[in-house]
Amino acid sequence: MVATQTPSNGKLKTNTRENLKRQKEIDDWLPITSERNAKWWYSAFHNVTAMVGAGVLGLPFAMSQLGWGPGVAILVLSWIITLYTLWQMVEMHEMVPGKRFDRYHELGQHAFGEKLGLWIVVPQQLIVEVGVDIVYMVTGGKSLKQFHDIVCANKKCANDKIKTTYFIMIFASVHFVLSHLPNFNSIAGVSLAAAVMSLRFIFHYLL
Repeated sequence: MVATQTPSNGKLKTNTRENLKRQKEIDDWLPITSERNAKWWYSAFHNVTAMVGAGVLGLPFAMSQLGWGPGVAILVLSWIITLYTLWQMVEMHEMVPGKRFDRYHELGQHAFGEKLGLWIVVPQQLIVEVGVDIVYMVTGGKSLKQFHDIVCANKKCANDKIKTTYFIMIFASVHFVLSHLPNFNSIAGVSLAAAVMSLRFIFHYLL
């Protein structure tokens, strides 16, 4: 008979401690997990900024095309799906004892395997991120140009013909700087300003 050796409890505990220490070092370095001292109102600013955006601004047009019946039905269905997926994300965040899923691809790897999980999640993330960046840079540039035209109406600068492309590049430059901030806590002020402007826009049209 061939004797088999099993690792001792002391060795297993040592390896576990080393793995936890290495994971903590990675979490401390990663921007998304480096700071967990945010306030609840930071989350409120970020959520309002995220939700009161293109979706809400496009809601009147969608309702006008669908009509009251189908429009309200689709709106309620969207709310149910959003609430269900939010509940799933909260439940799955720490569903494995001792492990926190802070990134989407980690959930994908846990569900579909190390390699297949990456191939399923990462391409979808890239498509959404690149597409959203392009849309918002173009929209932001056009908004800057319109603001310039309103401010410069009946003034000397009204004769300045600045192409929309330049305004898009200005907006993209600001975008580039903000993208290098370490975490969401660093842009709480930006989210607050965006939330105030979004709510002001809505109240302006409601009143």
